[in-house]
Order: sequence, then C-alpha cells, then structure tokens
Amino acid sequence: MVDPLSSQHDARLDAAISRHLGSEGPLLPILHDIQAEFGCIDDHATRRVAAALNLSRAEVHGVVSFYHDFRERAEARPILKLCRAEACQARGVEALVAGAQARAAGRVAIETVYCLGLCIVGPAAMIGGKVHARLDAARLADLIEAQT
Repeated sequence: MVDPLSSQHDARLDAAISRHLGSEGPLLPILHDIQAEFGCIDDHATRRVAAALNLSRAEVHGVVSFYHDFRERAEARPILKLCRAEACQARGVEALVAGAQARAAGRVAIETVYCLGLCIVGPAAMIGGKVHARLDAARLADLIEAQT
C-alpha cells in the first residue's frame, strides 16, 4: 500500500477528485474512485475530499460510514458479496451460508448484501466485480477456492 503521506499518494487522490470536480454531485463518484484506487477511504482521503469540495470532514465521513461499500481500512482478502435478500432466500441461499463461511476462513471476506439484481437466477454472489448466479454449495465452494 502506498504511504498516505507521500506526494505520489496525494497526486493519485487529487486525480480522483479532479475527475469529478466540475460535475453535479461529485462526492459519491469521487469516493467510489478513491475506494477503487486505494481499497479504502482513510482519514487522510476524507480530509482531502472535504477540503476540495468545501465540506466538513464530518459530512464526508457521514457519507463514507453510511454506505456499506465504502471502507475506512483496506481489506486484504478478496470480498465475496453474498445476496441474502428474499428472492435468494427463497432459492436456498441460507443453506449455503454456513458452508461458505467455513470454507472462506482466511481466504475471502464474506459480506451480506441485499440484492445483486439477479433475483430470478439466485442464489447470487459477486466477487472481484463479477456476478455469479444459480449458486449451489459446489459452485460457491469453487468460487471461494479460486481466490487462493
């Protein structure tokens, strides 16, 4: 990870910020770019975004802490987002959870999400930005194993 106090880090932050400064409602696009670039939105980034947008640090932190996709610290493991909404529950996702958690230990971080938009072909999960549908225990295990 890049030292958050380095000029290279600040240049990358400034680039993410400047891409959206002229647009309407730039805060969320800026935060998404920073999250994608660094894996988190730490206090240094929060301060820099607040200064650029003439917002308080509390306002930026409030947005970061409200949305589940934003992290204040980077996660070293890949993140498996497992849909546990009603449609995926109706298609059996709950039966997959315990096995997935046991298999994931140390390999991936499992996060619960409530809809990946694949309701008709659930259970569904997303890892590495790619969605996977019609999961059963074997396919979910394969997804987790593929991350090591």
